[in-house]
Amino acid sequence: MKLRFRLPAVGLAASLLLTTAAQALNPSQALTLLNWYYLDPLPDQVFEQTDMNGIIQALGDPYTEYFTAEEYAAFHASLSDSELVGAGVSIQLADDGLLVTRVIPGSAAEAGGLLAGDVITAIDGQSCMKISLEQASALLGGEVGTSFQLTYLRDGQAHTVTLTRCAFVVPTAYTELWEDHIGYVACDAFGPETAGHVQEGLETYGSQADHWIMDLRNNGGGEVTAALNTISYFAGPNDQLVYMRASDGSINAQGSQSAQITDEPLIVLTNFYSASASELFASAIRDTGSGLLVGDRTYGKGVAQILLDSTLFPAFFSEGDALKMTAYRFFGPAGTSNDTIGVMPHLLLNPSLADEAAVLLSSPEPQGDTSGTARIDLNGAWYIDLEQACSTSYQAAFTALLEALPDGVLLRTGTGDGWEATTAADLAAACGLSGYHHRGFSDTTQSPYADEIGLLATYGVVLGAGDGTYRPAEALTRGQLCALLAQALNCKVPTVESAFTDVSMDDWYGPSVNALASMGLVNGVGGGRFAPNDPVSHEQFITILSRLGRKLDLDLIQTWQNRPEAAFAEYQNYSSWSWESVWLLAQDEDGLLWAAPSEIDPAGVTTREEAAALTCTLLCKLNLLPSLI
Repeated sequence: MKLRFRLPAVGLAASLLLTTAAQALNPSQALTLLNWYYLDPLPDQVFEQTDMNGIIQALGDPYTEYFTAEEYAAFHASLSDSELVGAGVSIQLADDGLLVTRVIPGSAAEAGGLLAGDVITAIDGQSCMKISLEQASALLGGEVGTSFQLTYLRDGQAHTVTLTRCAFVVPTAYTELWEDHIGYVACDAFGPETAGHVQEGLETYGSQADHWIMDLRNNGGGEVTAALNTISYFAGPNDQLVYMRASDGSINAQGSQSAQITDEPLIVLTNFYSASASELFASAIRDTGSGLLVGDRTYGKGVAQILLDSTLFPAFFSEGDALKMTAYRFFGPAGTSNDTIGVMPHLLLNPSLADEAAVLLSSPEPQGDTSGTARIDLNGAWYIDLEQACSTSYQAAFTALLEALPDGVLLRTGTGDGWEATTAADLAAACGLSGYHHRGFSDTTQSPYADEIGLLATYGVVLGAGDGTYRPAEALTRGQLCALLAQALNCKVPTVESAFTDVSMDDWYGPSVNALASMGLVNGVGGGRFAPNDPVSHEQFITILSRLGRKLDLDLIQTWQNRPEAAFAEYQNYSSWSWESVWLLAQDEDGLLWAAPSEIDPAGVTTREEAAALTCTLLCKLNLLPSLI
């Protein structure tokens, strides 16, 4: 998770040249830099520390790090192509040995004629049945020039070859052609060479690929510039692909003028470990309408770091050391932050099935006869060959794909000369997908907010009562509210003791209450209590959602900063502490609130369906969920 943005010196380096310290960064210098650049106010404990380790620990920020010269070199190397020694294959465990998933160009395995799909059964006579990946890697690795025998199966036939270990380079990104028409780009990090690797792959297979898959699963981030340039290859030149907001509230838009290389349909694969710069990539593709996101919700690292080293501060970093510091919160082209909440894919499904789902969605558009084809309209038109989708190899992925489809998405099947609307449930039944399960609830049909509840259920934002129901008309308690928003935000579980005397971390809502309190979204009721079983009034709920919006959206942040100072006469029936929050959510021209403020009883109890309605409306407005209502 290493999204980085190099900050210009802004005149500070000149004044620091007067400092004569000829040693590694000391605590006094570190505090100076933190005061200048750090994103959030510094905790008091930071100023009490006497060494660098103490300062970093007291800061409590996992992304701010001090590097020795050796650690700094390793950090740079982690973003670059890696040089390794061994056989040069990517493998995964299989029933009869080790399945070769990729042969690295320039490796011993390539020289020996191995191909993806081969199954390694023995290394120097040692069986590869039931060995771990770590054991296999140890057997395949070794010193340059040493040889070993490798036995493998291809099409049921055994082969043995002698390989001589050599050095090979593992790039941060590589491209393959799948099924003769799908360009697949695997990107492990955004480093100095990444954009070049992606460009080479796009140009190599551009004439053959009619769809592209960008695999960002397990991509922990990297450099902003590399991510921005790579985005432009798919989305075209754009000066506003990301907005960086500093501690003083200033905003800096960044983009790329790199030329678009392909305009073929793009699918981006994500999982929980897609973070930082890969989230920047995913949100830009989402917000510019340049592709479809498939997989799991991303990590939620929406802050960017600057690297301070001898380039900018030679008097502070004279021994090759450096300080990586959180200095910005970043927002996608739509002005929305992914911090904590992550980037929600259009199709939320098990990331281990995402590549197979992407292959299904990459079927060519039928020319003429539409029979045997399904069509999905979601951020573009996507076609599925039903014979392939219903085959044994793809049934699990197709089932997951249909379960991930929100009810508001148009799904059609071919009639030969046209298309006929259908539902995911009906298509699953027609294809014999017995494992299909709709993600909605059994008791929301009569709710005026059934669509909103259904959309939140599809994306795992609401989980219901645990028995297949949502109980929409029931009152929402303060504990339930925290559970709802913690699920919506994908909050990390805090490890500290509870901040409230009447909330235990062992309570089902305890981690959620404390997570939201630490974010400043909810407060106690006084006396160290939270009152988790008390109902939530309308004005309380509106105030909390207003706080959430101000954390996630640049427009709401700026509107809040420009709010009027005069009394809010039209909100006199509300408590004065809620006036500004009600005003903020009432400003949206499409209406974020479920009714006009004058039609809402401020002291009335918020129901579970009203909570779902406002939460869904806010997330869709911010482009965090597809606007399908």
